[in-house]
Amino acid sequence: MPNVSSVLMSASAHTPEDAPARKRSVVRSLLRLWPYVRPVRARLFTAAGVAVVAASMGLVFPLVLGWIVDGPIADRDTAGVLAGGLLLLVVGVAEALLFGLRRWLVARPLAGVEAAMRADIYRHVQRLPVSFHDRWASGQLLSRATGDLTQLRMFLAFPLTFLVVNSTTILVGCGILLHQDWLLGLVVIIPVVPLVAVCAVFERHYSVASRRSQDQIGDLTTVVEESVLGIRIIKGFGRHRSQARAFRELSQRLRRTELRKARLLGAIMAVIYGLPELFLGGALVLGVLRVADGTITAGTLVAFMAVALALRWPVESLGFLLALCNEAATATDRYFEVMDERVPADAAPSAPSPAASRSPASGGADAAPRGMRFENVVFRYPDAPPDAPPVLNGVDLHIRPGETMALVGGTGSGKTTLINLVPRLHEATSGRITLDGEDIATLSRAQVRERVAVAFEEPTLFSATVQENVLMGADGQAGPEELARALRVSQADDFVQALPSGPHTQVGEQGMSLSGGQRQRLALARAVVGRPPFLVLDDPLSALDVHTEARVEAALREVLAGTTALVVAHRPSTVMLADRVALLSGGRIAAVGTHNELLDSSAEYRYLLTGETQGAGVR
Repeated sequence: MPNVSSVLMSASAHTPEDAPARKRSVVRSLLRLWPYVRPVRARLFTAAGVAVVAASMGLVFPLVLGWIVDGPIADRDTAGVLAGGLLLLVVGVAEALLFGLRRWLVARPLAGVEAAMRADIYRHVQRLPVSFHDRWASGQLLSRATGDLTQLRMFLAFPLTFLVVNSTTILVGCGILLHQDWLLGLVVIIPVVPLVAVCAVFERHYSVASRRSQDQIGDLTTVVEESVLGIRIIKGFGRHRSQARAFRELSQRLRRTELRKARLLGAIMAVIYGLPELFLGGALVLGVLRVADGTITAGTLVAFMAVALALRWPVESLGFLLALCNEAATATDRYFEVMDERVPADAAPSAPSPAASRSPASGGADAAPRGMRFENVVFRYPDAPPDAPPVLNGVDLHIRPGETMALVGGTGSGKTTLINLVPRLHEATSGRITLDGEDIATLSRAQVRERVAVAFEEPTLFSATVQENVLMGADGQAGPEELARALRVSQADDFVQALPSGPHTQVGEQGMSLSGGQRQRLALARAVVGRPPFLVLDDPLSALDVHTEARVEAALREVLAGTTALVVAHRPSTVMLADRVALLSGGRIAAVGTHNELLDSSAEYRYLLTGETQGAGVR
């Protein structure tokens, strides 16, 4: 569990307080949503058109009102007044119905857009390499796949439509104002120029604050997720206060950013509200004077002021809509930051080479080696400093068909890295790895993982039943008999049957309702259930007591007899499962032999297995 300083340093790396303005166009960012919007464009354009018509009908009110004042009211025509009132009622009902129709048109398609984007980012994240997940905090990914997408759906449903609608309403309204009286119209329209300048400055500052806020939400999500998953560690070490302090610091940082956003929005709203009102008041005074001298009629002034007042909401909403546009553009950028991560090219299956096609039984010096083979394998992490030595530096190792090879090495020697190369969780920097003579780089990842099953030292279970967790290793091809066999091999059958619903019992998030040894046995069962031709085990028995370990080892020998296996081992009992042992040291295979041979010939191996620095050691 990270301490307070590391959490805050991680967060500040994402969201520096003095982050400069990012050079990006809001429009260009939002246009990246077009591939998702295109399938529903007809309904969205129809909804926008309906909203424009509905908003334009709102401008009919002032014109009808002006006609009533100058016509029926001036002529004392009661029937005309009633007809005008009925017309206003019809226009109001039609406007309400049109806005309801707009809402109905956009609800279903935009829910589909959000679902499609969420499915795409989930699928993309699943395909990205392990190195990507090593770099990215899970909270940042969660916030992009949930909060950001919800924000985009809401933007497409309301702000985007009304940005179009209000802009159209303002243009049409300004035309009506100029048509009614060009002098009064100019007085009302003059504030547009300074408003555009103010909005441009606002957009630049608000975009930075918006990005910072959404990144900080991702950091906060990471802390919450880690605190929930690591609650036992937090409680066990009494770290709840330090974690609460880290959470509070991040919350305060987010609060400061949100307050800055509020101040920016408050400032732009004050300008947008105040400046037009000032000129509107001037237009009213000027209009009254023009009515007094007979230049315009009272009805014209009433209609003019009613149109001007009808334009207040479209104008005053500009700041709010611009803020939402910036937040949507930021959410779009954050979404595509993940989607733009390149998925490593997956090799297409290629025809086997003549060498690979030959059977070992055919003889000949050029017969392709079978089993699992590492040939001059070098691995360096992509983000490692250029002058850093590679983790693996020329590994050569041959595991014969049906053989079990134990891999032994000191802490940090690269054992886990080496076995992660076999199922292509990482890609070798150079060299090659072959399975029965076929280079795994020429196979698709799906093909490699059909042949190779893995059990990691840290067993991960999902919020599903025991049966579903185990059968995940067989890709849905195994039945009850294979499940029973796998549970028996891993010595998990007894405790599974004792669960409330047997193999149908839900194990809970991360399998935390089970003990560490139980989780490890289920992870082992998952690895062997599909009868894989190649098996890679990372210290699979480390959490077991000696008696359970002995039973698992006895049952596991049956499985290992029919597969080619590479087993990371730290204890002599695990080493004894293997036919031979490889010692990994300095990024290379330093020695290969039986357990007894290496005890006699390698001081490093003897030290790792027995702790002795001299003598032959204990066999």
